[in-house]
Amino acid sequence: MANYKMKNIGNLSDLDQYIFAPEGTSLRIEGKVFLGDLIGLSSMEVSLNKNSAGTGMGLFHRHNNHEEVYIFIGGKGEMMVDDECFSVSEGTVVSIKPAARRAWWNTGNTDLTYIVMQAPVGGMKSSALEDGELLEGKVPWS
Repeated sequence: MANYKMKNIGNLSDLDQYIFAPEGTSLRIEGKVFLGDLIGLSSMEVSLNKNSAGTGMGLFHRHNNHEEVYIFIGGKGEMMVDDECFSVSEGTVVSIKPAARRAWWNTGNTDLTYIVMQAPVGGMKSSALEDGELLEGKVPWS
């Protein structure tokens, strides 16, 4: 069995082909694909997201146990966390605690593209540096 799983979801500019619409709800979010089930994640969730100009998360939400990180990789928008509103654009990284109320929208003329990662609060047992291990061997491209 391989120690990895790979899936090509296509170009980020084509994320609008994905629609998140959980059964039993009226929620419908275009341009959102969750990767957890697609690539077999077990301790975190990652989604790739795209909002067209003038669109965004049309409702506030929060989480019970998961903190989130939003990494904006294209476009311009605004995000509201609790009662604070601020601008976001390529290179903006926002961490949000579970209980915070959040929403965002695209204020630009191009797509707002971003990655969202969520994981249980306190789920990291050690830092990435402490958990990593350097291995012997030469990589084929060096």
